[in-house]
Amino acid sequence: MSGFREAGLLALKAKIAALEAGGRGVSGVLPFGDARLDDAFIKGGLPLGQWHEFVSGGMEVETCAAPAAFAALMAAPLARRGEAVWILRRDDLFAPGLVGLGFPADKLIQVCARDEAEALAVAEDALATEGVSAVFAEVEAVDLTAGRRLQLACETRGATGFILRRRPYGGADRQATGTAAATRWRVSSAPSQPEPGMLGLGAPRWTVQLERCRAGRPGAWLMEAAAAYTCEAKHGTHPLRLVAPLGDRHLAPTTPLRLAG
Repeated sequence: MSGFREAGLLALKAKIAALEAGGRGVSGVLPFGDARLDDAFIKGGLPLGQWHEFVSGGMEVETCAAPAAFAALMAAPLARRGEAVWILRRDDLFAPGLVGLGFPADKLIQVCARDEAEALAVAEDALATEGVSAVFAEVEAVDLTAGRRLQLACETRGATGFILRRRPYGGADRQATGTAAATRWRVSSAPSQPEPGMLGLGAPRWTVQLERCRAGRPGAWLMEAAAAYTCEAKHGTHPLRLVAPLGDRHLAPTTPLRLAG
């Protein structure tokens, strides 16, 4: 019996070591295809087999619309590899809007959780389920214990988690005491820019801050939905395009609109 006990302890230590190492035992990254962004990550792209946190500010903490759209586009290539599970607290996810962005809605499984605890439990189960490549979970906060459980679930099958910080019914903000997320993003909507000579709206844009990146470096960018991806869902291209690093303020020049005379 002592041999079995020692083997169990070794297995447990290995799991703890992998967790403390930030999931480095899980290989794979999802590059954005732009060195200005990929260089922020130690392996040249968004780490897979881990979970990532997305937050917003102001009144948007109740809708989480901008972070949800941004995270959906970020995960779209993963959703094409397997099933994508989206866990909600309010049944208000507009799937046609995701389709318009280029997200494969035929791979989407929606689950409406009764409360915060159930949302986290479902996310943990979904991440450890074979065939699931991406899991979205709308929760108010993730403490260190829940974060470690999510990470272990990610490592079970190599799925990637996208945690959307949302207070669907308002109320006081629940601040987590820490985070075990591989990355933490703050996302807000930005004015779109029509193509030169075109009237109307351009591709959706977001102001994005990478506030935390394990073994990498933070940054801030203006990003938009890649038009080629949203229109044709091309494979081999990332659905997000970097417009400009915000630190340098080298924004694309705007084209003045002409009113019809």
